[in-house]
Amino acid sequence: MFGEIIGAISNFMYSYLLIIMLIGVGLYYTLRTRLVQVRLFKETIRVILEKPVESGAVSSFQALMVSTASRVGTGNIIGISTAICLGGYGAVFWMWVSAFFGMAMSFAESTLSQIFKEKRDNEYVGGLPFYARKLLNDSAAAGVALSMLYIVYALLCFPAQ
Repeated sequence: MFGEIIGAISNFMYSYLLIIMLIGVGLYYTLRTRLVQVRLFKETIRVILEKPVESGAVSSFQALMVSTASRVGTGNIIGISTAICLGGYGAVFWMWVSAFFGMAMSFAESTLSQIFKEKRDNEYVGGLPFYARKLLNDSAAAGVALSMLYIVYALLCFPAQ
């Protein structure tokens, strides 16, 4: 019973709906940021290659690699190879298109996180629940609801053994 419900939701989400939403929202942010992916490419390379100010501090490149390592997992590698086997060159093209537009979404999310971060106990904290709460007139319910969605996501989407 539970498997059938999850299967129906998965079939609905992973059909054309998710593709349309990802590309649509990515296109919106690409236009709103005036092609940030292309416009700030030189600045991106400059920031990644800069050396840390303090000795022993994490460089921008090291931070990028840690962030990438936490996002790219076995599922992504297997998913790409499966998509290429099943979809051929068309799958590669659509992965490039969605990645290009995904850059603008990632930029918008990171920018909001930086704008609305808070300093607590000499450390900065932030993320989606923080800036959603701020954007919704300090509604604590928004932060709590998003935090609860994170918990549901973690329980349903992370592999369990």
